Amino acid sequence: MSHLSSPPPKHKGEHKGHGLPRGSERCSSSRDKDRSVTVSSSGPMPAGGKGSRTNCSPSTPQKVPNRLINEKSPYLLQHAYNPVDWYPWGPEAFDKARKENKPIFLSVGYSTCHWCHMMEEESFQNEEIGRLLSEDFVSVKVDREERPDVDKVYMTFIQATSSGGGWPMNVWLTPNLQPFVGGTYFPLEDGLTRVGFRTVLLRIREQWKQNKNTLLENSQRVTAALLARSEISMGDRQLPPSGATMNSRCFQQLDESYDEEYGGFAEAPKFPTPVILSFLFSYWLSHRLTQDGSRAQQMALHTLKMMANGGIRDHVGQGFHRYSTDRQWHIPHFEKMLYDQAQLAVAYSQAFQISGDEFYSDVARGILQYVARNLSHRSGGFCSAEDADSPPERGMQPKEGAFYVWTVKEVQQLLSEPVPGATEPLTSGQLLMKHYGLTEAGNISPSQDPKGELHGRNVLTVRYSLELTAARKHRPRPHLDSKMLASWNGLMVSGFAVTGAVLGLERLINYATNGAKFLKRHMFDVASGRLMRTCYAGSGGTVEHSNPPCWGFLEDYAFVVRGLLDLYEASQESSWLEWALRLQDAQDRLFWDSQGGGYFCSEAELGAGLPLRLKDDQDGAEPSANSVSAHNLLRLHGFTGHKDWMDKCVSLLTAFSERLRRVPVALPEMVRALSAHQQTLKQIVICGDPQAKDTKALLQCVHSIYIPNKVLILANGDPSSFLSRQLPFLSTLRRLEDRATAYVCENQACSVPITEPCELRKLLHQ
Repeated sequence: MSHLSSPPPKHKGEHKGHGLPRGSERCSSSRDKDRSVTVSSSGPMPAGGKGSRTNCSPSTPQKVPNRLINEKSPYLLQHAYNPVDWYPWGPEAFDKARKENKPIFLSVGYSTCHWCHMMEEESFQNEEIGRLLSEDFVSVKVDREERPDVDKVYMTFIQATSSGGGWPMNVWLTPNLQPFVGGTYFPLEDGLTRVGFRTVLLRIREQWKQNKNTLLENSQRVTAALLARSEISMGDRQLPPSGATMNSRCFQQLDESYDEEYGGFAEAPKFPTPVILSFLFSYWLSHRLTQDGSRAQQMALHTLKMMANGGIRDHVGQGFHRYSTDRQWHIPHFEKMLYDQAQLAVAYSQAFQISGDEFYSDVARGILQYVARNLSHRSGGFCSAEDADSPPERGMQPKEGAFYVWTVKEVQQLLSEPVPGATEPLTSGQLLMKHYGLTEAGNISPSQDPKGELHGRNVLTVRYSLELTAARKHRPRPHLDSKMLASWNGLMVSGFAVTGAVLGLERLINYATNGAKFLKRHMFDVASGRLMRTCYAGSGGTVEHSNPPCWGFLEDYAFVVRGLLDLYEASQESSWLEWALRLQDAQDRLFWDSQGGGYFCSEAELGAGLPLRLKDDQDGAEPSANSVSAHNLLRLHGFTGHKDWMDKCVSLLTAFSERLRRVPVALPEMVRALSAHQQTLKQIVICGDPQAKDTKALLQCVHSIYIPNKVLILANGDPSSFLSRQLPFLSTLRRLEDRATAYVCENQACSVPITEPCELRKLLHQ
């Protein structure tokens, strides 16, 4: 592969579709050198010229909007006044490219992405660039959160042909949608180590005129290679690999990359990656009496504590930022994503179950407090994200992190009260500054602030004071991406349901219930039984949809089914379990690969024209939908006894055998599912009146213990109930002395009846 510029040294553990699941879906940034300078190409391109980088002030946005003004996506609407003849992804753009024989310029990002904003300001608002893109290319804008299938296909190309990937993602395609050149963030002008966007456009324009046939041939060759490389199939294999062996390998790979001092894995930038923490907790449970088991627990708990004390956590408003730019978790990339909050709430709840330390439960509550306050929509749904950038004051140009950082002067003014009992005159502000290293010059290194936007600012690394919270309310809030995604809402239903159940807080379970009601009311088509991918916050608290609707992808079904199963266990409302079964049936119909095993990421019809139909094989910032589906199938088998779902789970795990054997650390969530399958799930059955105190006491006992490989069933004694019809053996279980009674069943054998929570606790801890 040739490049438009020389690739820089690659960070250890960098995400390229293999190795550590790093959560690589961050915006590309000049802080992430490996993500921002390489341009991948499937054909020969001339060497780039060098020169000093110059800043070009963006021209005033045009008053006449382009066709993106008709879209619902907040990201596409951000580009509706660019002087670029943008098209949304669809046949109108593809037909134009074929008719006029022009290459397609595809630009993918999302509305809260800092480096997407940078590229828009520098290039897409530039009149000259607008003319180039409009005259010589068919320019297409895609919101990666609306079309994850498009994003995954071309990110696969970027990761396979360059040193990494990220957003914004910019790819040049043939009129038949095959990629031939790609990269991430481009500055407008050439610099010492990178090629500018103007130069790239001019070169590609020239190459398309002079060497088009060569480009097309190379593009076809690369696409064929990607197709072969991305195939995931059972082949001749009959069974998946050994769960014990994959568990051990995955743990060893994580152990080798663990940061002893600050927690986390690999080098900076550091990501929360809850799938790793979940794996370590699960590994600890099955290896509690070994040194490795203790090590796994320590690694997960230490990482969670260091993250919670670091600047990646918002100590004033709660919730977590996307990732840390440094090893210490100190300086974050400031955007806040819904999927991080959802998964981290579960991780901190699990840490509390395991350790009993209320530090972790306090963090989990804080995360959900943030979501309830800032990301919740009155319909019950949850919005996608808050921006990294915000105006320092009203009417000013947005800057990265402006809402979150503090000057020494601000802290001194806000916290001027004297500290009682101090041996010398001391204010609260001075105490905070001394203890936590706040300085006049700021505690943010210039190397972590390439645009100079954070000079003199400080990132807090501990929770401090209500005064700071009150002061920050007067600052302009970051942009809210009010798009609502079925998949992330499913994760958030899990976050509220699991945390509410663990902490015994009904109000949190109510948020989960309202989220599930929202999904059923606004994101489910009763006639077809299909989920919709997106909806949008309208005026006056209304919910709007695109026309035609954007239908759900595999991750929408998998994450919503998981959320409904978690909500059933938290609320014991069987209607959520019934809906989960219906959605799983739809998922099987729409995405299952009957020949190769496992699930495709998209429906065949939705991806028509795309060069690849992929099966996601990486647990990253979000778990792979196939990993989650493996767990869902196991749980659904436990709830219903339907053999077809167990058979599908085995086929799925077998299809991913090669990937699991080669790099188990890339799929820690699937390794967990593999172990759960081979160890079998516990069916914990509580026989009793759901409203009775003794029933609730047994349920809360189960929720307070970390038991990842279980299904929790309430049997109310009604033989005609949904669960009794699924599992006839439930009607044989009786209450003892008319008291709520628990049974723990494995491999079609049940324990003696138990009525005391302390006895149940002993049995479950064995």
